[in-house]
Amino acid sequence: MVSWSPYTCARMVLDVPHGFRIPVDSQAPWVMTVPATAIYFTAYDQLKTFLCDRTLTSDLYAPMVAGALARLGTVTVISPLELVRTKLQAQHVSYRELGASVQAAVAQGGWRSLWLGWGPTALRDVPFSALYWFNYELVKSWLCGSRPKDQTSVGISFMAGGISGTVAAILTLPFDVVKTQRQVQLGAMEAMRVRPPRVDSTWLLLRRIQAESGTKGLFAGFLPRIIKAAPSCAIMISAYEFGKSFFQKLNQEQLRGP
Repeated sequence: MVSWSPYTCARMVLDVPHGFRIPVDSQAPWVMTVPATAIYFTAYDQLKTFLCDRTLTSDLYAPMVAGALARLGTVTVISPLELVRTKLQAQHVSYRELGASVQAAVAQGGWRSLWLGWGPTALRDVPFSALYWFNYELVKSWLCGSRPKDQTSVGISFMAGGISGTVAAILTLPFDVVKTQRQVQLGAMEAMRVRPPRVDSTWLLLRRIQAESGTKGLFAGFLPRIIKAAPSCAIMISAYEFGKSFFQKLNQEQLRGP
């Protein structure tokens, strides 16, 4: 089984034709996507191999455990970059102004403000990742039938990824609503140059949203999230499976030699 390094993952994410320039406004997602992808897939691949080789859990639950742990570590490392991305997209600040903007946020709310959305982000992304990988392996096994898993086609990976991403996105949507509200609140406080108030717990915010808007409020943005999650998860896992298969064959050819 091939193990991906952060360098390999970053190269695949950034491999664009020479001379292709991405507009500044469109670079915001890349600020978080590149390091997050490298860390996440490397951690997942290593953890899954570790769990399966040492029989610490069954093959059925190994993807779920590995996915949850990999996402937890990634969220912790990437959380400050999430704040940077939000500022680039919402406030349209330049990279020169970004440093001053982050310094202002730290001055107002302390270093903990860089991890302001960590709680709801972790509560959204960790269960999402666990559900996604668990369901993906189940759906892929069902679609493959008697075919070995290591011979999964791109089409099967695409379908299994889309279905799994849709299910996980629906179940974790309330936590995404909380995360968005916290980031919007922080942006409003910074715009008015007011010190951010004491942050309410995620569960308190969930109860408040339900009291004010009902269950419908917890699933605000349902359709946009599904439209985004299904194809993005399908494309992500298809590229992952294709890349893993490619490097496995490349490693085998190198081991056989000329």
